[in-house]
Amino acid sequence: MSARLAVENVTWGPRKRSPLVLQDTSFDLPAGQVLGIVGPNGAGKTTLLRLIYGYNRPSSGQVLIDGQSTSKMPPRALARKVAAVLQEQPTDFALSVREIVALGRVPHRLGLSTPGRKDDEVVAAALSRMDLQGFADRTLSTLSGGERQRVMVARALAQEPQILVLDEPTNHLDIRHQLEVLQLIRDLDLTIVTSLHDLNLAGAVCDQVLVLKRGQVQSYGPPQSALGEILVSETFAVDAKREELSLSRRSHLSFQLPNELS
Repeated sequence: MSARLAVENVTWGPRKRSPLVLQDTSFDLPAGQVLGIVGPNGAGKTTLLRLIYGYNRPSSGQVLIDGQSTSKMPPRALARKVAAVLQEQPTDFALSVREIVALGRVPHRLGLSTPGRKDDEVVAAALSRMDLQGFADRTLSTLSGGERQRVMVARALAQEPQILVLDEPTNHLDIRHQLEVLQLIRDLDLTIVTSLHDLNLAGAVCDQVLVLKRGQVQSYGPPQSALGEILVSETFAVDAKREELSLSRRSHLSFQLPNELS
């Protein structure tokens, strides 16, 4: 089950008198669609993700899930609607992979209640979905970076959210598991918001793309229109050119340094 996500005139800064890191950002993402957030380093991508999954609250404006403001939701209620997979991965858990994935069920339990059959089934399905059955009894510290990333995705899936937030989900993954995560993004019946560095990847897997630069929205819409050559060139300080790939009939952005810098 997915949910509609709307961000209305959101701003954020670390303190009242500090410069805003994110400025007057708005978009409306239909339920079940995939949004890719792209931009240069320091553009405000992670800041926007943190506002969506509730780590920070907007300085102004609001984030709405099916019309309800997240700032009015208790943390447990928000955690049942939004799950996040972050770039920062814990390495010192003394828990097994199965126990870590089971943490995704905490928002669904009341008080100190113990896990039930439904929890076990959801955890098993998440482990299977991320090809982690063989790692279930190992501790996180024994896994590679890519394996830990898959564990974090499995934990988020066990949370059974309506919205899944992914911060650079293909980092640390080998090619096979990058493809698996991208296929997962397309197959899940969830609303997904993901930050990405690869613009062609964003164009291939996302229904909508939001381009940020210095905390300001440069464009929002379907990839073909949001990632125009001129806008990409100006946003990333490169010369971007869109090329048509004859075999796949898809377009592809190529980049080079501007002449004065090359």
